[in-house]
Amino acid sequence: MAHADKVRNIGIIAHIDAGKTTLTERILFYAGVSHRMGEVHDGDSQMDYLPQERERGITITAAVTQFPWLGAEVHLIDTPGHVDFTIEVERSLRVLDGAVVVFCGVGGVEPQSEVVWRQADRHRIPRLAFVNKLDRPGADYDRVVAEMESKLSARGVPVTVPLDAGGVFHAVADLVSMEKMEFSAADQGASVARSALSPEESAQVAGYRETLLEAAADADDGVAEQYLSGEKVPPDALRRAIRRGTVAARFFPVFAGSALRNKGVQPVMDGIVQFLPSPAEVTPAGGDDPRTGVPVVREPTPAAPFAALVFKVMIEEGRRTVYLRVYSGKVSEGDTLWNASTGEEEKVARLFRIHAGKKGRIREAVAGDIVAVRGIRGARTGDTLCDPAAPILLEPIEIRKPVVSVVVEPRSLRDMDRLREMLAKMVEEDPTVSMKDDADTGQIILSGMGELHLEILVDRLGRDFGLAVRTGNPQVVFRETISEEGAAEAVFEREIAERLVTVRIAMEVRPGRRGSGIRVSDRHRMLELPQEVADGVEAGIREGAFTGVFGYPVDDVEAEATHVEFLSGTATPLAAKVAAVKAFLSAYENGKPYLLEPVMAVEITVPEEFLGGVIGDVNARRGRVASVDRRNEVSHLSALVPLKEMFGYVTSLRSLSQGRGTYMMKFSHYDRAARVAPS
Repeated sequence: MAHADKVRNIGIIAHIDAGKTTLTERILFYAGVSHRMGEVHDGDSQMDYLPQERERGITITAAVTQFPWLGAEVHLIDTPGHVDFTIEVERSLRVLDGAVVVFCGVGGVEPQSEVVWRQADRHRIPRLAFVNKLDRPGADYDRVVAEMESKLSARGVPVTVPLDAGGVFHAVADLVSMEKMEFSAADQGASVARSALSPEESAQVAGYRETLLEAAADADDGVAEQYLSGEKVPPDALRRAIRRGTVAARFFPVFAGSALRNKGVQPVMDGIVQFLPSPAEVTPAGGDDPRTGVPVVREPTPAAPFAALVFKVMIEEGRRTVYLRVYSGKVSEGDTLWNASTGEEEKVARLFRIHAGKKGRIREAVAGDIVAVRGIRGARTGDTLCDPAAPILLEPIEIRKPVVSVVVEPRSLRDMDRLREMLAKMVEEDPTVSMKDDADTGQIILSGMGELHLEILVDRLGRDFGLAVRTGNPQVVFRETISEEGAAEAVFEREIAERLVTVRIAMEVRPGRRGSGIRVSDRHRMLELPQEVADGVEAGIREGAFTGVFGYPVDDVEAEATHVEFLSGTATPLAAKVAAVKAFLSAYENGKPYLLEPVMAVEITVPEEFLGGVIGDVNARRGRVASVDRRNEVSHLSALVPLKEMFGYVTSLRSLSQGRGTYMMKFSHYDRAARVAPS
């Protein structure tokens, strides 16, 4: 058990530009993993190792590394802040045990901070908060802690607070030991000097210390007794209480600093080891036995049966690398595993430890490890790999559907097959990407989470695969559904192997709740059909739903085959499937279909003087303003706007705000489209 006790699997998550990658670079430098600090603005950070990341100064792919600190081995995932790459955050959070959330000391709790915080809430992940950029004018530590409460309903408890000298942030106070921590400019903050707080400094931080003691007392009865009886609480007891409260997610320790100025980073590193849980302390991984559907649990020990979740697939130098979080048991090179999601066997050829773009061979991985594997041929993001003798299907990763598409074509027709092959690899790597052929034009349509997402994908085609392509303008990915119940029947008749096969299928469809997708009732399996014929009926319904009457995917519909009868010939799955397609589409058309369009949650930040013009513009785009929050002569506007109206918005916002407005958006939901599609 010693191994799992000494491991921390954590992520760094934040709003774009809050300073996540800068913090990660400092952590690796202070831990001795890197011998120089990379800078995002210089394009040479360790973790942003893709060329597009270095050019744009943003993180696109979640990078994995590890470092030693305070006797522990910390596995760290640096995730993107941009909403287009939300799958990278989602799949990282799914396999982490804890996280550091970075807030900007000036911007506070920004819109994307809320998005990632809610994602972490959903996975019940213990977190530390790091308030960064406290050296900047307008930075306000207390306001950020207050916004955690007001915007996130999160109890932030300061553990270190900023100390100013002449209005300049120069050191932090450690509220556990009541010491001042100063970071040497001579060696980029690597040397930390601790000294007693002066009487003025002690008075300045007394209120914060009281808040910390109250939170610790809430989490630990021993500390509560000492606190209430007026005794001095020893630092070790205080740390244990903070850990208990953090692991239970009752509160969130908050740290102060400026990563760029090399101040306040080491206390966060201490906090990762001291306050965030090891794999041995988190709730054991649960899932279902795929054979029986009975819930099963896997203890996070090497002695338990092996279970791991695939959280990422990458095609590197033509080879397929699968990233795994091992939840229980152990795995060695040469082992055979079972993919509980697909029912296929997989063989482990090579195991690696990962440091950003580099890998080191290892012989074995055990419970709590995050590793890369070669040799796994069929597994996709969200699949469970387990011991063939002890199957378990873990909860998969929630994957959002793409909302923007673009036509992609090669400059030369002879590159068409190669383009398809490269795009197929991208789809395999990123579950939020999809591609399909336009039935009318024969062109390839590539779909993703936003304009930047598609831009990066197209950029990679040229850069990684040497394939120059042309693209059309981005288009909205519509969906369609029905407004009422519909029913129909279809007859399929064909000669198969010199025998006439005739099958009749009756179908009913009903509107489903928004976001429910396509649900196929299992009743057709009660019609005493052979298993493969029942499978054929379901496959037919799903194929019919792939493209509805307007040519878009069908969503939010419940379908039920109420009657399946073979009037002549042998019952074949193919005949059942073809008849089910016809019956579904006829019933669907009788349900009065209409179009759905993606609606985006848009967050706009503009100086107060431009607010009126921006609101008017949002209304003109069929948008609905949800709230306006005014702060320091800057207004934050939240609205819901159809994606179709948001293309090219950056240009409009610039002209409306004299270049001073910023915005970001993420997919919110699908809703009835304003226009009716031509049938």
